[in-house]
Amino acid sequence: MADATDVKSPETETRTANLSLPDGQSLDLPVTVGVENECAVNVGALRSETGYITLDPSYGNTGSCQSDITFIDGEKGILRYRGYPIEQLAQKSSFTEVAYLLIWGELPTKQQLENFSMLLTENEMLHEGLRNAFEGFPPYGHPMAILSAMINASACYHPDLMEMSGEDDFPIAAAKLISKVRTIAAFSYKKSIGQPARYPNPALSYCANFLHMMFSIPYGRYEPEPEATKALSQFLILHADHEQNCSTSTVRMVGSSQANLSASVAAGVCALWGPLHGGANMAVIEMLTRIQETGMSVKDYVEKVKKREMKLMGFGHRVYKNFDPRAKILQKAAADLLDKLGITDRRLEIARELEEAALTDDYFVSRKLYPNVDFYSGIILNAIGIPTNMFTVMFAIGRMPGWIAHWYEAYKQAGRICRPRQIYTGPTERQYVPIAER
Repeated sequence: MADATDVKSPETETRTANLSLPDGQSLDLPVTVGVENECAVNVGALRSETGYITLDPSYGNTGSCQSDITFIDGEKGILRYRGYPIEQLAQKSSFTEVAYLLIWGELPTKQQLENFSMLLTENEMLHEGLRNAFEGFPPYGHPMAILSAMINASACYHPDLMEMSGEDDFPIAAAKLISKVRTIAAFSYKKSIGQPARYPNPALSYCANFLHMMFSIPYGRYEPEPEATKALSQFLILHADHEQNCSTSTVRMVGSSQANLSASVAAGVCALWGPLHGGANMAVIEMLTRIQETGMSVKDYVEKVKKREMKLMGFGHRVYKNFDPRAKILQKAAADLLDKLGITDRRLEIARELEEAALTDDYFVSRKLYPNVDFYSGIILNAIGIPTNMFTVMFAIGRMPGWIAHWYEAYKQAGRICRPRQIYTGPTERQYVPIAER
C-alpha cells in the first residue's frame, strides 16, 4: 500500500502564548499552527508546571490530536479528505477509492485500486461459525447492537483482527473490516425479516454487492439499478470521515489503550448509535413522514418549531456554521435518484419546502441553522429500499474507512493512553458511619 506524502509539519517552536493565573503564576505555552493556519495553544505542560488544568465541557475547544486525514472549515462550509474537496470525490470517485485514500493518504493507481478491491473481495465472506452467533439475536434486535457485537465476534475467527503481529498485517485487517461490515449488516437485515442470508457475489462492486445481499432472494436475484448503486456510493463517500466527531474520537480513545482494531471500531459503532450522532437521519425521515401523514403545511410546522412546540430535525451542526457541503450534494443526489427511478416522494418536496422556509426566515438564519448531511440522506436510503432502522448501520458502513484511518494514524503515533482530567464537585472528605448509626 502507498504511504502518505510528506505534508508540512505543524509549527510549534516559534510562537507562544502567555497565560497569567490568579495566584500570580505565569506560563509561556507553545502555539501549534496547522497547515491550514488553525492555531492551538498547547497546554500539555500546564498541570505539571502550575497545578492547573483546562476545563472544556464536551471538548468544544479542545484539540485532542494532530491528524493528516480530514480538514473542516465550519465557517466556510469546507470539507476535504487528505486535501481533496468532498465535492470532487463525491462526483468523480468511488467508495472503494475513497477508502484507500483515507487509510493510506493518496489516491490509488489503477493497479493499487485493483489490488485493494481484490483484497475486499477475498475477505467478504463470514466464517460459517458465525451463523450460530446470528441465531442468538431475536428478530427484533436492533441492527446496531447486532453490528457491534458481530464485529467483535467475527474478530474471534481472525487473529490478525485481534492482534496484529506487525504493520504488514494491517492492510488485510482493514480490508476484512471494510468488506465484512456490509456482509454483517445484510445478514442481520435478512434475519430481521425472516429471510435466508444471501452470500456475497465476488463479481459485483462493493455497493452493488451490498444491495445484492440485502434484496436478493432464493431463485430471485436482485439486479441493482446503476442509479441506486451510484447514490449509495455517494452516500458512503460523504459519511466516510468527518474529523474528530464523537464516534471517531471514541475509536481513537479506545485504540490508545492498545485495544485491537476490531474492538476499537466496535466501540465506534456504539458511539454512532446515539440519536445525537448517527441516529439523526432516522429522526429526519420520521419528521418528514409525520408532516406528510398529518397534512400539516410546512408554514405551520415552521411556526410550531419557532414556538418550540416541534423540532426541526436535520438542521444545524456542531461544526458547520454555514451550509453543510454534504447536504448540497445529497440534495441533488436525492432528486436525481427519484427522477431516474421514476419515484414520486412527497417527502422530498416537503424537505425542499422546509429548507426554503428555513433559509429565508431570520429565526433560523440568525441561529445559523442550515441543512446538514442527515436532511436528505434518509430520502435516498428509502428510495434504494433501506428500512429506517438500518439508516444508522448505513452510516457505520460508510464511516468504517475513516475509523480505520484514525485508528491506524494513532497506532503509528504511539502516543500515551487518552485520559482526560476532571474538576471534582462532590462531597469533601467525610468519615464512614456504621449502618446502625445512620
